[in-house]
Amino acid sequence: MSIDVSTAVSSAPVIKRGIFRQILRNPLAVASSVVLLIVVVVAILQPWIMPFPPQQVTLRLTNAPPFTSHYILGGDKFGRDILSRLIAGTRGAVIAALILASIALAIGVTFGLIAGYFGKIFDSISSWIFAVLIAAPGIIVLIALYTLIDVSTPLAMATLGVLSSPGIFYLVRTLTMTVRNELYVDAARVSGLSNFRIVGRHVLLAIKGPIIILAAFLSGGAIAVSAGLEFLGLGDPKDPTWGGMLNDAFTNYYIASWQLIWPGAALGIATAAFVLLGNAFRDTLEGAFVRPSARARRRQIASLIDETAVAKTLGASATAAALGTSVPDAALLDIEDLQICYAPNNELTTVVDGISLKVSDGEVVGLVGESGSGKTQTVFAALGLLPEQAIVARGSIRLGGVELLGMPEQRISHYRGTTMAYVPQEPLSNLDPSFTIGSQLVEGIRVQTTMSRRDAKQLALSTLARVGIRDPKRTFASYPHEISGGMAQRALIAGAIACKPRLLVADEPTTALDVTVQAEVLDLLRDLQRETGMGVLVVTHNFGVVADLCDRVIVMRTGKIVEEGPVSEVFANPQHEYTRQLLAAVLDETETRERTPRATSVLAS
Repeated sequence: MSIDVSTAVSSAPVIKRGIFRQILRNPLAVASSVVLLIVVVVAILQPWIMPFPPQQVTLRLTNAPPFTSHYILGGDKFGRDILSRLIAGTRGAVIAALILASIALAIGVTFGLIAGYFGKIFDSISSWIFAVLIAAPGIIVLIALYTLIDVSTPLAMATLGVLSSPGIFYLVRTLTMTVRNELYVDAARVSGLSNFRIVGRHVLLAIKGPIIILAAFLSGGAIAVSAGLEFLGLGDPKDPTWGGMLNDAFTNYYIASWQLIWPGAALGIATAAFVLLGNAFRDTLEGAFVRPSARARRRQIASLIDETAVAKTLGASATAAALGTSVPDAALLDIEDLQICYAPNNELTTVVDGISLKVSDGEVVGLVGESGSGKTQTVFAALGLLPEQAIVARGSIRLGGVELLGMPEQRISHYRGTTMAYVPQEPLSNLDPSFTIGSQLVEGIRVQTTMSRRDAKQLALSTLARVGIRDPKRTFASYPHEISGGMAQRALIAGAIACKPRLLVADEPTTALDVTVQAEVLDLLRDLQRETGMGVLVVTHNFGVVADLCDRVIVMRTGKIVEEGPVSEVFANPQHEYTRQLLAAVLDETETRERTPRATSVLAS
């Protein structure tokens, strides 16, 4: 199967740009990073920055209050410097976080990648092993180890890391199973990369975001768990630790309750810093990815299929899309040999099979067919709105001579609303109920232009008036539930034509409306087209709409074009049986459309 550039766009791994720059714009991320950096620096430099040895006892400073004695943060119940012991305890906290997170990630990620990518026996064996591990109660196992043998805190954290690995394993396994069927992974296979290189380079790159986030949460949890074990007295009492300090302060609560503040604050701040940093990475990774560059797409597509086939299929238009230039083309919209497929359950299904159509400036073309014929998929491809699961196997879509397939989302968005606009079906469902009609129109206008809010409001009001809304100010201030379906459709048409597009795509523009309102909307579209000279592509299943509005008709069935031609010729002498069936259906309902002169004359012919 040949794959077009757009396939690489829909399924290729996203590329990270400016993530750390965006992290630095998050105040909580900066604050948590600074805190963690301080903790690490203190852990490294603690022998040189402690005011006193952590085990040094000065009896006259027993329970000495903070800021009033030789000890800045006061003395504990044994007369030891609390500040020095806090500094000494940072090393144990950092080591605990490193050990638990490193071991859990190393085991969980490695086996999750292998099980998710290779499957079969690897998946069965790994899943069984980790199912056993996940059933083991971690804290009880650790307490049992402390009871049976004299384990150190690092060994306890290593054990807990092993017991924490199942959660990571199942996450990575699931993500890997999702990614392994992506087209860029197939491209790597075709290019000759080994499976282990594909797993390490392509699959791991695609799923590393959740792994980074999970590592932050694990590290914070490790500090809390190690402190809890030390609080229970399961560590070495000679080592100054935050959990041990909490235990000492708790037993001395009625004499100097303030001693709980310092180790509790250190533990809470360090744990919260890891959690906040993980949240910052999560929020940034959700929005800081962009599609691959044109050069990256060309490399991916070259590895997917033979370069000669690519050159034949795309020709000069693909180069034009990459460079952002146009190629000579008389048609406003030119779709050529377009094939769109889906692969549910790894079985390829073709929904649009090699169709070609053109819409010229000032021309109204009707794309007709029953539900499931592929007409909406065709226009979605032209608008760049196909879902990620869609595979454009071949073809070309040019708008004013500019190739759209393979164009980055950011560049396609510049064409929407200005060069081409879209009027959807079910108008009330396409308006956000949380915002007024006016705010939604102004938002769309300002995205596509450099207008101020005031100017955009004036344009929205004048456009609402142009589409036949009698009280534009009232409609502008209304919420979607406060207006009728016909007014909502007019509002959507107003938003579509506000920036004077050259091409208007109307997808079933009258389906959700009653007969009277349908006729009014069709009259409006016809008047607007004549007034602006824009090209219009009408997607419908109703030949009556075609008779009212269109100059030329294209009939689709099961993803293929079965007939096309001028409306008068197709209505007068349909060549395909399917076209005759559609016409027979609309002729049975001629009574509902007799009031429209154009419909009557065309149907009568």
